[in-house]
Amino acid sequence: MSKNVEAKGGADALHALKSLRLTGKLLINQGQIEFGYLQTKKRPEEVRTEATLQGMTQVEAYDGKEGWKISPFRGRKDPEKMSADDVKSLMEDAEVDGPLVDWKAKQSTVDYLGTEDVDGTLAHKLKIVRKNGDVNFVYLDPDHFLEIRILTQRIKHGAQEEVETDLGDYEKIGGVFVPTSIESGRKGEPDKQKIIIDKAEANVPIDDTIFRFPGAASK
Repeated sequence: MSKNVEAKGGADALHALKSLRLTGKLLINQGQIEFGYLQTKKRPEEVRTEATLQGMTQVEAYDGKEGWKISPFRGRKDPEKMSADDVKSLMEDAEVDGPLVDWKAKQSTVDYLGTEDVDGTLAHKLKIVRKNGDVNFVYLDPDHFLEIRILTQRIKHGAQEEVETDLGDYEKIGGVFVPTSIESGRKGEPDKQKIIIDKAEANVPIDDTIFRFPGAASK
């Protein structure tokens, strides 16, 4: 775990990274459909993700307490609150530095499970059980100790869900290594969505209101 922290740039650099703005593209249907992509994260646990196509923008956001979304591609233009189950993935997205950093403070448990082949790389495998019961299997590259795959298991609407995320093309942003290629989807399904980050900005000023449910009174 400490090697993962060091690999990313060290604890000081990680804690100095208060916000992250990632701009790029989101590809679905094997790359046939391309959305404009913008994700903004801010400590301690706020995130907003936007996907834009033909002038319409889908939004998912979490302000540390509640999650909400706008789903214009499903014909819903008004913001809607998200269920506790749907918010779980946003809570993980809100992490600026991944599941292993400060795992004790997050009240997670971590077990080392040895090595496992990930597309030809003998990766270190760790099992993280989060406070809310979600499980992450994290695979670290043996040379750099950076995450190359995260398999997440969670109960969503009464059923077990398994999501596999492959991470790569790490670049140093604000002293911290951040993946700029993120491919994710349900385990075993060939059609995964791919995010390619073209521009990453550290510690940009961010107005907290972008994370809050529109029209909600400020806390």
